[in-house]
Amino acid sequence: MYEIRFYEDSRGCCPVDEFLDVNDVKVRAKFFKWLSKLKEMGPYFPRPYADVLRGKIRELRVIFGGNQYRFLYFFFGKKIIITHAFVKKTDRVPENEIERAEKMMIDFIHRHQRGDVEL
Repeated sequence: MYEIRFYEDSRGCCPVDEFLDVNDVKVRAKFFKWLSKLKEMGPYFPRPYADVLRGKIRELRVIFGGNQYRFLYFFFGKKIIITHAFVKKTDRVPENEIERAEKMMIDFIHRHQRGDVEL
């Protein structure tokens, strides 16, 4: 079983919490349902629910009410770090969203190496 963590920047801001705060309770409920499956299955959570985007960046796919929600994440040992989320409006995941997740992953790893991030 994997442990889920939401990424927080050096000021304590959490993009996932901010995203969830502005979305419907039903969207949040479905997200947490799929999150529990991801927690159980880890990297073996199959398509169409999850997929690799590039390198270590993956996506959790949540569809609700005709909207496609994407939660980007990476593995850090037995931890799954959810970087951020967005509503997908194009066929492909926008490059800037993948780059944003990569920057958060690098920041997380550097701060962990310095001892600034507790696991």
